Parts: sequence; structure tokens; C-alpha cells
Amino acid sequence: MQDGKRKISDWLPITKKELEAHGWEELDVVIVSGDAYVDHPAFGPAVIGRIIESEGLKVGIIPQPNWRDDLRDFKKFGAPKYFFGVTSGCMDSMVNHYTAGKRKRSTDSYTPGGEAGFRPDYAATVYTKILKDLYPDVPVILGGIEASLRRVTHYDYWSDQLMPGILETSGADMLVYGMGEQPLREILRLLKKGVPLSSMTTIPQTAIMQPFDESLPKNKNWEDISLNAHEVCLEDKIAYAKNFKIVEVESNKLIARRIWQKSGDQKLIINPPYKTMTENEIDQSFDLPYTRLPHPKYNKRGDIPAYEMIKFSINMHRGCFGGCSFCTISAHQGKFIASRSQESIMREVEQVTSDPDFKGYISDLGGPSGNMYRMKGIDKSICEKCVSPSCIHPVVCSNLDTSHQPLTEIYKKVDAHPKVKKAFVGSGIRYDLLVKDYNKNLDTDQAEEYMEQVITRHVSGRLKVAPEHTADDTLRVMRKPSFKHFHKFKESYDRIQEKHDLKQPLIPYFISSHPGCKEEDMANLAAETKDMGFKLEQVQDFTPTPMTVATVIYYSGVHPYTLKPTFVPKSKTEKKDQHRFFFWYKKENRQWVKDKLLNAGKPELLEKLVGDQKAKKTERDVPKWLAEKRKGRSKRNRRK
Repeated sequence: MQDGKRKISDWLPITKKELEAHGWEELDVVIVSGDAYVDHPAFGPAVIGRIIESEGLKVGIIPQPNWRDDLRDFKKFGAPKYFFGVTSGCMDSMVNHYTAGKRKRSTDSYTPGGEAGFRPDYAATVYTKILKDLYPDVPVILGGIEASLRRVTHYDYWSDQLMPGILETSGADMLVYGMGEQPLREILRLLKKGVPLSSMTTIPQTAIMQPFDESLPKNKNWEDISLNAHEVCLEDKIAYAKNFKIVEVESNKLIARRIWQKSGDQKLIINPPYKTMTENEIDQSFDLPYTRLPHPKYNKRGDIPAYEMIKFSINMHRGCFGGCSFCTISAHQGKFIASRSQESIMREVEQVTSDPDFKGYISDLGGPSGNMYRMKGIDKSICEKCVSPSCIHPVVCSNLDTSHQPLTEIYKKVDAHPKVKKAFVGSGIRYDLLVKDYNKNLDTDQAEEYMEQVITRHVSGRLKVAPEHTADDTLRVMRKPSFKHFHKFKESYDRIQEKHDLKQPLIPYFISSHPGCKEEDMANLAAETKDMGFKLEQVQDFTPTPMTVATVIYYSGVHPYTLKPTFVPKSKTEKKDQHRFFFWYKKENRQWVKDKLLNAGKPELLEKLVGDQKAKKTERDVPKWLAEKRKGRSKRNRRK
């Protein structure tokens, strides 16, 4: 629905004047966000705001406040009754601002017009310090992905140093990590009862700081485990690597321990996470009264790219059990899948299709990984004992239900909606879940039906998949399956395409300079993907982000689970050279590839990548009319 048909009070207030439009004089909670305000369930600040509203409290948002002037943005609502909530937004602010090569980005997808410069580096810390200076007696609660991934001693790639947990650097009173609905509702319930935030020391999925000499808050249901002190980590990279293993394992357990760490004269306490959200709980978050639109304030400033991307998409679940070494999803959302009900999904489909701008095309029916909807452990008691950060590496867990039937059903339901012409699966699909050689649990009939459904109805020109590499050694470090399984998937994909006379290319994603990857591996990747007919486009250089296995290896030089040394390409030259192998087909790279492979003593790869193309062309590379002409000429020559 266009905002022209709405009242300004349909959005949460972002100005004093809008506060009056709601009939409010003051607020219970103020949210400060690094993103523009988009009132949509894909944007965390909107979800948190709507939950607070649903609990009967008055809440406002200060989106992208100016931190460089007289700080009037931070002052406009005055002090809230309960607390300030602070988030950098939907991305870590440093990932948002800088490329893998540490170059400043010129755009920001979460700002109107894609304009950069509307949030500071380390935004959560900057905002919190300002609020603490202005309102020292008002508690600040941190949330969002930046806070979540920086909740404990972590390596910061952009400053090239170990940093303490963000509670210490920011001075905030509490941190909510992961998807924050459950801890937030408990915090609000207690606040309404008159319980001060300072006494809320045992709420699951929160972190607090306390003086080191104080005893841990009592909770007879929790076991405790300590980490190496921050100061020890500064002196010993192995100690830091050991810490990470504990944090990752505990973050992905159904019954986790409470973690604590000494830092200076204080103690960081990270309480265990809540259990995975039930269907009813996750439905509640998505069914709140969002306008599903950016705030009207931005109408003249241009589109918000991140919103335009998801405007007509449906998120069906949260969490990812892949546990990829370079990915932050499981560190934030966890490995256990929280799935929405079909009814909730179809209610959102109805909302999307009612938008006057809707032209019949849903851009994505998916989630963090497109095909994990409703997948979970068969025997919960086995899951309760599990300490693995991944359910599908090094093998697919025999206790994992990988049925694609619920996905096929929801696709068909959405397809049957009279206003939907096409509903695409824009999220990346875990192809390994669809390969019997890798996923022994796979029901091949269900998988075949799912793939037919996706390929014939839900591919928008091309399908995204993420093999990430071709070298087995690198893939093991990545926690990804052998590339041979991608070949198997492609065979099935091509077979179904041919059956239906379709030409929708697979678009594989790859990463260069990942820990464990050598230059020779990149040359082999280039040769193997060329042989498969790919000219790679969707590629990236590895960026170390907080709270991932790969980042720990990058900083410490050892794998946190084995403590064995692992090769890491670190220099600018190494990283640039590895990335360049993706683009062997560009004229400007031809001589460079020749020199590299000759110096490395790899003539066989040289021949594969940049050999005499004219001499090496096969019949399949030649246009059909020319092949027929040559065949006729060859027959005549034989007769002579």
C-alpha cells in the first residue's frame, strides 16, 4: 500500500512532531539505528520496535542520527523511561563501509539513494558512548549483528587488532545477542513489573559486565565455563583460538553453558541462548502490524536499495545448520531452524500481492539458505547431546530430517495464488542437500519433485548456488563438501533443464584467499570451472569478519578445533593474485596467467587456461552450421 493512503502515525515516531501524532508526550524506549527506518519484518529495528509496541509500551526510533554536530538527533526525544536500544543496523558497520581490500565503499544499501556516510565506523560503540555522555543514568541495551558478533574478545580486520567484547568498549549495560525477540519480551515483562535492568543478570541470550571480584549470578540450571582472559589472548594467539571453539560450540548447543571471561578488572558474562523459537513465536514476529514501507521522510531522497531488493520477498525461516567457516549466520541466528507456519507465510503473500506496485512476481521465497525450511533433528534427545557447529559437515547427520516436501508444498501454494505469476527462489540453495552421494538421508523422489518444481517454476533466469571452491583441502577448512558433489548436482540440474527445454544457467559463487587456499588451488579452480563452461562473475575475496572460524585462522594461523597451523594468504599481492585467477578469460590477464603458471611449473594448467584456443576448439564450441560444413568437406576429402 502506498504511504499516501496511510497516516504518519502508522509508522513508529522518528520526530517529536510524530510523537504528538501518536498522542504521546514521552517514550518508554528509544531505538537508535544505523539504518534508515524501514517498517518491514526484514529490518531488525522495525521488528524490535513493533515487539515493544505490542507489549503496550511507547517506542520511537532515531534512524541514522548525526554524530558529528551538536547531537540534536540524540536529544530530540529526551530520556526514555526504561532504556535506549542501540544497533548498527542490519550489517556490521565495518563490513558495510569497507571492501575486503579495506577500500571505503561509495554506497550504502541501507540509506536512501544508496548514499554513503550516514553512520560512523563501529556505529554501536559510537552511539552508545554519546548516549552515555548525554544520559548517564539511562540504561543502554545493545543488539543487532554488530553487537552479536563482537560480544566477546574478537579480531577486528579493519584495525588489525584483537578487541575486547563490545560491552567493554561501548559502556553499554546489556547486550542481546542473536535474534532478540525472546530475551526482549522477558526484559520488557520484568521492566513493567518494576524490576530494574541492573538486576536482570540471568536472562538467557544476554551478556553483561560485572566487577571481577563479584560471584557469578546464581542459576542452578546452568553450568559455567570460563574463557582465557582478554589480556591473555592479547599475548597468546592460541589462547584466543581456544576461546573461539568454546564460544562457537556453546552458541550452537540446545543445552549450552554460561560463558564468562575476565577483561581488565571486570568479568564478561554471556548467558546461554534461548531454545529455538517455536512456530507460534516466530509467526508473532512476522505478523506484527508493519506498514512494510520506508518512512515517508525518505520519499524525496531516493530508493533504499536493501528495501527494493526484499520489497516483494518472503522470509520463511531463520537459522542455518551449514556452519560454513566464513559465514556469520549461525553465530547470530544459530544452527537450529525456526520455521514459520504455512498460514503466516500465506498471510504475508496476501500482503505482498495487495501492494499496488506488485506486478505478479515474488522475488524470493527463502531464508538464510533457501532450502532448509522445516528441517530439524528427528530425535531431539540426540540434538541435546550434539556439540557440532554443523549438521552437514563433514557428513550429513543421520538424525537430520532433510525432507524437501514442506518446501515443495509451500511453493505450490504460493503458485496457486491468483495474483502470483511467479515466485522465485532468490536465496542460495544448498545443493549438497540434494545430492544422494553426499546426503544419505535424501528421499530421491522428493528431491526430484523439489528440483523439478524449482527449475520449472522458481528460477529467475539463473539459479544461485555456492560451491565456494574446487580444492578439497580448502573446502574442508570452509566446512563445505567436495566439489565432486557439485558436478553431480549439475548433472541433475542439466538433465531436468533438458527435459523441459530450459536454458537457465547455474551461477556458482566462489571465494578466493580463504584460509587453506594456495595459489595453485586457484589455478586449478580456474581450469576446472572453465572446463565446465563457466566464466565466473559471482566471486569475492575473503573478508575476515568477527566470530567466524576462518577469521580466527586468519589472525592466529591455526585452526581453532585442531590448533594445527593452517596456511593463510594475507599480503595484498597474494590476495590480488588469487582473485585474478577468477578472470583468466580477460585479455589483460592472459600474459599474467601464462607467467604465473610457467614460473610455478604447471604447463598442464597453462594449456587448459590459455592454450592455443584456435587449435583446441572442440566441435561443441563451433556453431552448428559450421560444424556441418566442416563434416561435409571432410567426407569429400576422404573420397578423393
